[in-house]
Amino acid sequence: MEETVIVAHKIFKAFGEGETEIQALRNVDLGIKRGDFAAIVGPSGSGKTTLLNILCGLDNVSSGEIKVSGRSLQEMSGSELAQFRREHIGLVFQAYNLIPVLTVLENIEYVMLLQHVPAA
Repeated sequence: MEETVIVAHKIFKAFGEGETEIQALRNVDLGIKRGDFAAIVGPSGSGKTTLLNILCGLDNVSSGEIKVSGRSLQEMSGSELAQFRREHIGLVFQAYNLIPVLTVLENIEYVMLLQHVPAA
C-alpha cells in the first residue's frame, strides 16, 4: 500500500476579520501519496498560492489540519518548521527570492552550506 505523505483535512484560511474577511480556502481536503505528481490549478485568486504556502509551512491555517509524513505542521515550533522546510521542501517562486547581492551559483551554494553539504 502506498504511503500518503501529504494530508490536508478541512483546511480553512481567511484573511482579515468581520466585513473585510476574505475566505481564501474553504473545507479543502487533499491527499498525496509518495511518488504521485500533483498539480494545483485554478484561476487567479482561487487560493493556489495560499494552499502551497500552507502545505510547506510558510503560512498557518485558520482551521483544519495539515500532516506531512505523519507530522502535524500545526504542532511544529518555528524552528522545527524552518528545519522541515530546509530539509524537505523545494519551491520555485514566480519572483525567485534570491539574495540580490549573490550570484545564482552563490545562492545555491549558500543553501548547500546551510544543509552542511560537503564541498565536492
